[in-house]
Amino acid sequence: MSTPENPPPTGGDEPGRGLSGVQRAGIVLGALAVLLIVFVVLQGGDDSGNDSASSSSSAQTSTAAQSSATSTASTAQSTQSTSTGEDESESETGSTSTSTSTSTPSVPAAQTVNVVNGQPQGGVKTITFKKGDQAVLKVNSDTADEIHVHGYDLKKDVEKGGSVTFTFKATIDGRFEVELENAGTQIANLEVTP
Repeated sequence: MSTPENPPPTGGDEPGRGLSGVQRAGIVLGALAVLLIVFVVLQGGDDSGNDSASSSSSAQTSTAAQSSATSTASTAQSTQSTSTGEDESESETGSTSTSTSTSTPSVPAAQTVNVVNGQPQGGVKTITFKKGDQAVLKVNSDTADEIHVHGYDLKKDVEKGGSVTFTFKATIDGRFEVELENAGTQIANLEVTP
């Protein structure tokens, strides 16, 4: 039995023979950065009432992830140019570049209900959102109670003279009561249109 005269290459360091270790690492880091960006964008707001902190944190994380992805892509492109023997000017004019751009969905202005003396100021009004929209409902109350958004079964306690904000995806169409739960007083109608 004879051994082959040209053994197969053992690494990817030769030009035209696959990706080098540095290129693989660049691709893995870029993929991780993209996954982080997707996670931050899909996570969206929460119902804790502290939307400004979470939005700011998400924006900072997203910006950091975008910066990391851009840096990783530049490093990978530079490494590829060096390992194939091209200079950077040839690489930039002869190759295509992929740009990753993400935009954080804008949170609409809050629809506000004011509760004065345990009653909705100006009467029970209808707050409308389209199905699939990000809904933001703020309740300012001079009465301590639990605010309950029926249909979505969202509940938050509000202190006397305080406010609460509900941020949620409008996924269920229909018309639902928003009420001061303990007092049993309707303060608004939530309408989600198809």
